[in-house]
Amino acid sequence: MSIAVTKQQTGRVSTTKTIVGTGIGNAVEWYDWAIYATFTPFIASQLFSKADPASAVLSTLAIFAVGFVARPFGGFVFGWIGDRMGRKTSMTLAVGLASLGSLMIGIAPTFASVGAWASLMLLVARLIQGLAHGGELPSSQTYLSEMAPKEHRGFWSTLIYTSGTVGILFGILLGAVLNMSLTAEAMNAWGWRIPFLLGAAMGLYALFMRARLHETEAFEGESITEKRAPIWPQIVRHRKQALQVIGLTVGLTVIYYIWGVVAPSYATTALKIDRGEALWAGVIANIVFIAALPFWGKLSDRIGRKKVLLSGAVGGAVMHFPMTWLLKDSAWQLAVSMSVMLVFIAASAAIVPAVYAELFPTSIRTVGVGVPYSICVAVFGGTAPYLQQWLGTTMGMPQLFNIYAVVLLVVSAAFVFTIPETKGKDLTH
Repeated sequence: MSIAVTKQQTGRVSTTKTIVGTGIGNAVEWYDWAIYATFTPFIASQLFSKADPASAVLSTLAIFAVGFVARPFGGFVFGWIGDRMGRKTSMTLAVGLASLGSLMIGIAPTFASVGAWASLMLLVARLIQGLAHGGELPSSQTYLSEMAPKEHRGFWSTLIYTSGTVGILFGILLGAVLNMSLTAEAMNAWGWRIPFLLGAAMGLYALFMRARLHETEAFEGESITEKRAPIWPQIVRHRKQALQVIGLTVGLTVIYYIWGVVAPSYATTALKIDRGEALWAGVIANIVFIAALPFWGKLSDRIGRKKVLLSGAVGGAVMHFPMTWLLKDSAWQLAVSMSVMLVFIAASAAIVPAVYAELFPTSIRTVGVGVPYSICVAVFGGTAPYLQQWLGTTMGMPQLFNIYAVVLLVVSAAFVFTIPETKGKDLTH
């Protein structure tokens, strides 16, 4: 009796460690990207020349894009580590590297004191964070999927976007609090550094938590020969699955950046909605998103992955234009349109970590997911805000970008029919 109770308690402790260790590291990574976007004006004024403010902002945004370029390399490097040295090792190194990048930005000297070296330090920090983020998602997704009970893997996989969204919300709210609490002079002088230093501290805590995790049974069950098998022949052999990852991701990544990331800023700049009201509308919508994730995850464990993926892609494609037309000149319209779209986006976001892991064998699961996913996010997700701005403002054809987004959702829906149903798949083989 006491032995059974002890085993049950040990199991609960192990589950808690897995969830906290995976979740906090993932939240820190997403938080890093959110605060960079939020504090872009301050970074531009402090780490670039003040002689041309517009050029400084563009340069800061260009360095933001560099982080996306580094992601595929991170996906390969950390994917290789995950498949050769262990998922836990890859996850721990990724969050440690992200923490280093945040620290570098937080202590970077100003342009006024060291000139262009300040901009160079920012570039290096963002490259480091890009590598880390490219490795974080496939490593944590694979680890979580392999640790989850196969009957509840869809529900467990919702932790990835749940923790990531919590990280984004925390970054946004911290920005709002600092802007309200500090004067403009204090924000420019030192206030903008606080979120990055805090991110570095949280990253160190996440590193400590991950170092205490257990390795997955799937990885430990592999033989030495399997772990040392050459990577590239396996990548070529599983090119169909890699293409499926890209196909399933294109629609999700673009529609998520439109409605989950860019919508509040677009509402402020293009539709002249009050910045504070747009911020809170975004917060409300992201809370709806977090609430929808476990619903879709549990549903996929009951009815299958393919039906849920198809519901999200088709629902998002059908509702995109109506929600775009609804969004005109008020914060409530922004909150409603974002919430509706994020409910459908949540269908894919909730379970793709499980779906991707279930497509690949253990020996190539991390790198097999990491490389195609990172390439897709860099090419399609990283360019989405720029394309939206260019087609809408420069070319005067905003509907063309909306058509582009819907077409990509249709592509993702079509790719759903090419994958096998993997609900409840045993990942130890």
